[in-house]
Amino acid sequence: MGRLLPAWLTGYRRDQLAGDLSAGLVVAVMLLPQSLAYPMLEGLSPQMGLYASVLPTITYAAFGTSMTLAVGPVAVASLMTASALTPLALPGSPEYATSAMVLALLSGVMLVVFGLMRLGFLAHVLSHPVISGFISGAAVLIAIG
Repeated sequence: MGRLLPAWLTGYRRDQLAGDLSAGLVVAVMLLPQSLAYPMLEGLSPQMGLYASVLPTITYAAFGTSMTLAVGPVAVASLMTASALTPLALPGSPEYATSAMVLALLSGVMLVVFGLMRLGFLAHVLSHPVISGFISGAAVLIAIG
C-alpha cells in the first residue's frame, strides 16, 4: 500500500490534518481568482482557467513529492503563452484556444520527459539575480498590459 501513496503521505500524522485542511482552503481561495484572471491575461476565456487548474492540483496531490509546493496557474506562463500564440492566431478565436491547448500539452510532455531524465539539477544553474530579474520583468509587463 505504501508504494501507491505519494512519498510525503507515507509518514503523515493525524495531528497535521487540521492545519492541512485550513491550508487547502487558503490555496483554494487564492486559486479561484488566479484561475479566472490568468487566462484573460493570455487571451483566453476565464472558464478555461478553471478547467486547467483542477487536473494539475489533483495530479500533484496524487504523485507529488513535496507537501509544501503550491501547484496552479502562473502569471509568467500566461505571458509566455500570449507572446508565443499571438502571432499565430487572433486572441479569443477557436484557433487560439486550440493552439493554447496544444502548447500546454507539449509543455507537460516536455516536463514529464525532463523529470524522467532527472534534469531538475539544471534549475540550480540559474543564478538568483537572473531569476529575480526575469520575475521582475514579468511583473512590469503585467502592470503595463
